[in-house]
Amino acid sequence: MTSEQMVVFRLGDEEYAVSITQVKEIICYKGANKLPNMPDYLEGIINLRGKIIPVVDLAKRFRLIPEIAKGKQAVIVETMGMEVGVVVDEVTEVLMLDDGAIEPASMMTHAGAFLRGIGKQEERLMIILDLDKLFRQEEQELLQFVG
Repeated sequence: MTSEQMVVFRLGDEEYAVSITQVKEIICYKGANKLPNMPDYLEGIINLRGKIIPVVDLAKRFRLIPEIAKGKQAVIVETMGMEVGVVVDEVTEVLMLDDGAIEPASMMTHAGAFLRGIGKQEERLMIILDLDKLFRQEEQELLQFVG
């Protein structure tokens, strides 16, 4: 049986996970430079060591009620051939998840193509995201334009 390392984070009361292979780094999020006429989930852009990176608020992108939290973090991920910052409430841990502990997302097709599956660990459930499918074509073009 194979296993995969996942970065686990919170949005509100829910736990989400992404493959560590796509995570570049985790930073404290102090806000972004706003851009005019952008969707509300696109926070803006940040300058990370000379590189311009678009930042997306995942809670807004998923139409969740964003938490007003002071210590938000941005997970810098590589997806669609570019780096994108995703704002989360808190990165909680890195863990190993066996393939057998991941329920395929086929049962939740209406929830979105970006769900890779549900990770199960004892009583915990984690929504595993497929970052390469997180953004629709027009959103990908927008992120590449601002990044």
